[in-house]
Amino acid sequence: MPAPLPGERPDYDSPLSLSRLLDFEGLAMSKRFGQNFLVNPGARAKILAELGAVSGERIWEIGPGIGAMTAMALDAGLGVTAFEIDHGFSRLLCRVFGQGEDFKLVEGDFLDTWKAELEGAGLPSVIFGNLPYNAAAAIIAALLEGGVLARRMVFTVQKEAARRMVSKPGTEDYSSFTVLCASVCRVRHAFDLAGGSFWPAPRVTSSVVVMESRSDPVLPQERRAFSRFVRSAFASRRKTLRNNLEAAGHPGDRVTALLEEFGIDRSIRAEALSPESLAAIFSRLHSPAASQ
Repeated sequence: MPAPLPGERPDYDSPLSLSRLLDFEGLAMSKRFGQNFLVNPGARAKILAELGAVSGERIWEIGPGIGAMTAMALDAGLGVTAFEIDHGFSRLLCRVFGQGEDFKLVEGDFLDTWKAELEGAGLPSVIFGNLPYNAAAAIIAALLEGGVLARRMVFTVQKEAARRMVSKPGTEDYSSFTVLCASVCRVRHAFDLAGGSFWPAPRVTSSVVVMESRSDPVLPQERRAFSRFVRSAFASRRKTLRNNLEAAGHPGDRVTALLEEFGIDRSIRAEALSPESLAAIFSRLHSPAASQ
């Protein structure tokens, strides 16, 4: 196989071609980083459409791998800031896209690098990525808790994680993570991706979720505290909301009084309440009047 030239793109649709490229470059796929390349061009086109970005906008891509979605986004006229943790893949990305003015690479763990990029370049209009299954929730929570609210975020995650993100009160998958997502964004399940859309093919189904900013989100400066609050509320699913919050340090009589004020039975559990109801209880518990 001849050495790829600077600016020469791999054949992103061909597992055989990608395998040969990785062998030539001395690179290997990492299970730890959740590396699976999206080799289905139709799926990539559907994800690009979900971004809703227009030519000239700057977007963030988390985990570009060797650039299949990056190439499509650049061809659509978008400016791409790509966050890649794998040093070998970063080297390849620089050779393929490094000559273009619309491409910027941030090397390292996204959880360690995004804040500096945000401070230096500002908020992107869209954030997207094929997230590692074992880090997806942490990445999304870090953005939401950190006050980041791009116009739209589009993530490929394990189907089980997607179910948690879009679940409704009273269901098995409804959790503190559901509430955090719903308190900041309107979350929509867009479509599923079978394992065969990727190389290597994972043994699980993936889902694409779309997160659009709410007009009435929990305020950025309150999101970390709100996230702690809902984690406490869901700490033990067998316990009532009142008991979980009391165990977390909130006065039980104050919680009881608030539940009565909102017309909520004191024996209710957190998973029976909507994100809006939990946000309202949080707001009252953390208001200046509540501490007097």
